[in-house]
Amino acid sequence: MTPNFLIFLAAALVPMVVGSIWYNPKVLGTAWMKAADMDEEKIKGANMALIFGLAYVFSVLIAITLYSMTVHQVHLYSILVEEAGFGEEGSEVMKMLTGFMDQYGQNFRTFKHGAFHGALSGIFFALPVLGVNALFERKGWKYILLNGGYWIVSLALMGGVVCAFA
Repeated sequence: MTPNFLIFLAAALVPMVVGSIWYNPKVLGTAWMKAADMDEEKIKGANMALIFGLAYVFSVLIAITLYSMTVHQVHLYSILVEEAGFGEEGSEVMKMLTGFMDQYGQNFRTFKHGAFHGALSGIFFALPVLGVNALFERKGWKYILLNGGYWIVSLALMGGVVCAFA
């Protein structure tokens, strides 16, 4: 079960697309700028090529991580990797694995399933991490909810893409 790595590269674009809408001044951008104590001068003084480049690299890492969170069949390989004959064509463990994957390998490989797990990872992982950082940075609840909401939506869409197509 080899994932399609091009899908990870495509899924990594999701946060940028969502961000261009979410943080647009006509949507939530003005509220975010207030909550983040940001202004036009700070934004103009940034190296945007570096910021977007690194954001994309980090998003690729997130997409790869979402693969193991959304595609449950991946875990079967990790469970069996230490079994005698794993990786040897024709061995008992590989016959069992092949048979299992033939029968159940496409179960829960839908956009809906991936989006569900992506949203859960946003709610139960990204939001708390952002919240902890924001509390120590003395940011308010508005900041936490604006950024948390962005990541919940982004991770839901990324999880859907990864689960359905990778």
